Amino acid sequence: MHTVKSAFHAINKDRYDVHVVGINRCGLWSHIPEALLEQDVEKMRVFLEQVTSSQKEFILGPPGQEGDYFDIIFPLIHGTNGEDGRLQGLLDMVGIPYVGAGVLGSAVGMDKDIMKRLLRDADIPIAPFRVLRKGEKSSFEEIKKELHIPLFVKPANAGSSVGVSKVRNEKEYKQALKEAFQFDEKILLEKSIEGREVECAVLGNDTPRSSVCGEVVFEDDFYGYDTKYSSTSNTRLVIPANIDSSLSEKIQTLAIQTFQILECLGLGRVDFFVEKEGHIFVNEINTLPGFTDKSMYPKLWEATGLSYEKLIDTLLSLVQERKEKTTRLF
Repeated sequence: MHTVKSAFHAINKDRYDVHVVGINRCGLWSHIPEALLEQDVEKMRVFLEQVTSSQKEFILGPPGQEGDYFDIIFPLIHGTNGEDGRLQGLLDMVGIPYVGAGVLGSAVGMDKDIMKRLLRDADIPIAPFRVLRKGEKSSFEEIKKELHIPLFVKPANAGSSVGVSKVRNEKEYKQALKEAFQFDEKILLEKSIEGREVECAVLGNDTPRSSVCGEVVFEDDFYGYDTKYSSTSNTRLVIPANIDSSLSEKIQTLAIQTFQILECLGLGRVDFFVEKEGHIFVNEINTLPGFTDKSMYPKLWEATGLSYEKLIDTLLSLVQERKEKTTRLF
């Protein structure tokens, strides 16, 4: 809701005819009245859940046809069904261009197991990990010997640190497995990297560029769900990050490499761990990062010299660039 509101108010209305569309839990699409954007999230939820199939149905189809068609769609649905390739596949099928990674990049970016295997095979530095599927057994002592303590347990497919636990002993390990398996059939067991959390934004298609680096500073034990979203959290963003230019350049280079290896397009935020000794590890990529005017991704580009409004305009231009290239292939 906050993301949609921020983007809607920032987009250039003189250049674009903007419509907001919501999708409810039944999969029904509906136009959202502009006035509703100023209301709280609960009123938006109530509005969407009241949409029924008996009302005028939303039409999806390629631009240039009669009806409720769009030239470009800017997906702002994070996590499952919005960021994992499902929505992107639907839009590809009906021929509507959209902002961000395609089906492959979105799916790979969402699945931490596949993501990390691809990065590892490309010699990108990542934390040691192993995968555990529901029904498989792995003793705490075995994992402790392999990955050491503390370690992290996380669902393979989930965003916003949902279901992530830091483990220090066998009791916490068993509870962490139970927690993570509530969100996915496949989970990651990952070595803990003690260091700073640094993030870098990437923008572009075939020749992407990187932003300045930013650091997430927090007081909690790790940057988990509560730390990210609790109203009492003391988390702050330091932009640009207080790191030397040589380290910053290495991170920026790794961010672009990660973006390209994972077949991403348009936008992406690459998150890193940086140890005291200066060793860098890629944690993950977010193919649809937080996008309010206060979120890390837009703030990184603002510090690099690209305003929020201009960033949105650039992303829409990248869609058109990709559409023209794809059209030439057929």
